[in-house]
Amino acid sequence: MGSRVVPVLLIVLLIIVHAQLWIGRGSLPSVNEMQRRLSEQAALNAKAEADNARLAAEVKDLREGLEMVEEKAREELGMVKPNEIFVQVTR
Repeated sequence: MGSRVVPVLLIVLLIIVHAQLWIGRGSLPSVNEMQRRLSEQAALNAKAEADNARLAAEVKDLREGLEMVEEKAREELGMVKPNEIFVQVTR
């Protein structure tokens, strides 16, 4: 009887470990699903980062662009704002 207990116990442990590998948390199908979801999320994050960078560049252009346009208009066309006095200095 004692010689049968050890192999039966080892077979039961092997079945439990094998079941964990295929069914339990951290099983191969579960890990594959998580890896697939992770790669999808990484792709979505990359797209969102690209969109954020594009929007940040657009905001920067709008902020700096108006100042640059105003500066060029002042220098080249002599534009003045209301209530400003235009003084031209010749060199």
